[in-house]
Amino acid sequence: QGNMAFAGKYEFEGDENYDDFVNKIGLPSDKIEMGRNCKIVTEVVQNGNDFTWTQHFPGGRTTTNTFTIGKEADMETMGGKKFKATVKMEGGKIVADFPNYHHTAEICGGKLVEVSSQISRLVYNKKKKKKK
Repeated sequence: QGNMAFAGKYEFEGDENYDDFVNKIGLPSDKIEMGRNCKIVTEVVQNGNDFTWTQHFPGGRTTTNTFTIGKEADMETMGGKKFKATVKMEGGKIVADFPNYHHTAEICGGKLVEVSSQISRLVYNKKKKKKK
């Protein structure tokens, strides 16, 4: 299980490009402020491929996602949006596609490192035929 040892309690240490990311994914301004430099504690309980991933926010609010690697699960975003996702394990990283971003989590030097990147979204209009 070497690289799959995620279990533990992790305290927020810092973030990069937070404002840019949360604005791009459309997080409401009250949630953006709540999350800025927020001392979130992430608690991971792992039993093989079964995970319970809880984020404890200041003020007592928590978000918990329970999932099994490779199986579809009901999930919830930081902003409270519910969705379904299949969480995968790729090269020792936990990988999941949230509604409008791609999320990975891995253990580096005893620290939990989570990376969220926006998924590019292209929209095309059907071209109307010109009348002659």
